[in-house]
Amino acid sequence: MASKPRHRPSPWIAVLVVPVVVAVALSTFAWSAANLEPRDLPLGVAGPAQTTVPVEARLAERKGAFEVHRYADAAAATEAIEDREVYGAVVAAPDRQTLFIASAASPTVAGLLRENLAASRAKVLDVVPADPDDPRGTAFGSMILPLVLAGLIGGTVVSLLRRPGLGEVGILVATAAASGLVTIVIVQGWLGVIEGPWLLNAGVIALAVLAIASMVAGLMALIGLVGIALGALLMIFLGNPWSGIASAPELLPKAAGLIGRLLPPGAGGNLLRNTAFFDGAGSGGPLAVLLVWTVLGLGGIMAGAAMQRRRTAVTS
Repeated sequence: MASKPRHRPSPWIAVLVVPVVVAVALSTFAWSAANLEPRDLPLGVAGPAQTTVPVEARLAERKGAFEVHRYADAAAATEAIEDREVYGAVVAAPDRQTLFIASAASPTVAGLLRENLAASRAKVLDVVPADPDDPRGTAFGSMILPLVLAGLIGGTVVSLLRRPGLGEVGILVATAAASGLVTIVIVQGWLGVIEGPWLLNAGVIALAVLAIASMVAGLMALIGLVGIALGALLMIFLGNPWSGIASAPELLPKAAGLIGRLLPPGAGGNLLRNTAFFDGAGSGGPLAVLLVWTVLGLGGIMAGAAMQRRRTAVTS
């Protein structure tokens, strides 16, 4: 008996699908990039009250742009910048103002503060400078997409070739560790665009890759190939453009900045910035985000393994 020919989808479906993909990509990538401006950007103001009042009044005119933190003097403002509490500070004295910036926190924000807040003949001090080999942060920002791809490819390949369980978890951990080491050899050893402890930075990158890879593998174990597609869409179309690593989360539209910080690409990039340039200050939040995603992903893998064992037991 002749088998019936398989029905293939019409190639004309591309006329509908491709424009939708373009629309989604532009809505996430171009929309956020076209709307960069400070939104509750943490900024310090330091000095005697009689000198800081005019500064605060000027900042208040930019409604919603700055979240002002008050400090007693320049030393306290510097410490706050180094602790990742603020991106910069205006230190006001009776005779002049000094603008403190931290280009390592965000060259984009540092440039914005310099252009908008540095009074005439004001002194500008870069408290935590960016790496001299990457003064504009271009190379640092370009790291995010390769790490997203590493997690997606690793999670997809391992989940397709290995059944859910502890064996899959072990391979994912090894893949993430290898990715972290290779990345650090390139960006810190060869290109020299980040600083800080090698092994710690490698561990941060490995954790970010593991968070993405385990999420993809967990979704695959629970709902099949649809899970891989969902993971890829989430990380590429939201996690990458809304990470804020190339600018700052506080420069993105508020919803995008918040979502970006709660996804592994943004959390991983921020954590790496903190370990590379700020001695780990401000790392608690990004670390917690990565650990939650990793635990959820690994939990999904183990839950998928349990579901497969039950199905096998029922059919046997």
